[in-house]
Amino acid sequence: MYVTPYLCSMVIKNNVSLKPYNTFGVDARARYFAEVKSVSDLTRALLFINEEKVPFLVLGGGSNVLFKNNYDGMVLLNRMSGIEPVKETASAVWLKVAGGEPWPDLVDYCVEQGLGGIENLSNIPGTAGAAPIQNIGAYGVEVKEVVEEVEVFDLQKGQIDILSNSQCEFAYRSSVFKTSARGRCFILSVKFKLSKNPAINLSYTPLKKMFEGRKVQSVSIKEVSAAVKQIRKSKLPDPEKIGNAGSFFKNPVVSSGELQNLLKKYGDMPYYPFGENSFKLAAGWLIEQCGLKGKRMGEAGVHEKQALVIVNYGHASGEEILNLAMEIKQTVKAEFGIELEFEVNVV
Repeated sequence: MYVTPYLCSMVIKNNVSLKPYNTFGVDARARYFAEVKSVSDLTRALLFINEEKVPFLVLGGGSNVLFKNNYDGMVLLNRMSGIEPVKETASAVWLKVAGGEPWPDLVDYCVEQGLGGIENLSNIPGTAGAAPIQNIGAYGVEVKEVVEEVEVFDLQKGQIDILSNSQCEFAYRSSVFKTSARGRCFILSVKFKLSKNPAINLSYTPLKKMFEGRKVQSVSIKEVSAAVKQIRKSKLPDPEKIGNAGSFFKNPVVSSGELQNLLKKYGDMPYYPFGENSFKLAAGWLIEQCGLKGKRMGEAGVHEKQALVIVNYGHASGEEILNLAMEIKQTVKAEFGIELEFEVNVV
């Protein structure tokens, strides 16, 4: 361990295994490692980073990252916590949520309070601060729909900024934090606007089937949350039992013309409208059609129930997992002419 006079009680550790901090369970190591619980911790850690002239990486729940190698720099683990109601009207409540709050806990909190808007995002691993970075989405809902603003510490300017929803530049599984502001922002908190009179979203077909025969108005957010958890459990492996980061690839988006050409050869290909004259394809279906579902390369494999998920069967290295992912990309490209994009961030 290394402590400088200006770091007070904050301890910077050396040569730390990142296995407990990434859901793939890859045993990469960080040259330096610190848990950040306050802005004071963050500014002090940045002094150390500047003094040692090392790169840094901000980590939340580690549920969307693949460590290809050891990290020769400083890993800053966001451990800021707290959920605070900051505004309320007859129809809505605004919550200021610290960046390090576990996302599943936040969803459960909102559901228990009768606050709707994120119940379809139940049990997604990660933290509240990571949610807007990825613009997480599932079962017909994206987090951008409830994000009011994001409070960040701009690591380049050394100051706290507030970004509005529009300034976050949300897109499909993306935001400004993954594009022009990539690597610049440490998310301190996110302000969410939740509804006291939630509109139930059952647009996702398997979810809709679970409530078949019932009027949408009779379905509660508690029931939606429970149903989503049940669906996720049936389709996705538990990271506590087998290492994975959920969906490894984004669902590709194609134009109307591209879709029509594909349907001439693959008439049963599933697709969904996505914006004007664009359609989203199911990456899992594409991978499965290539015969890759259940494929295994050493300790890395494609999950037997969900082809979108790459798993670590025990002691796979990040490089082994990445090699499998690249083979999947190449195979899908050769078969369909479609370039799959990683949803997982490779470090």
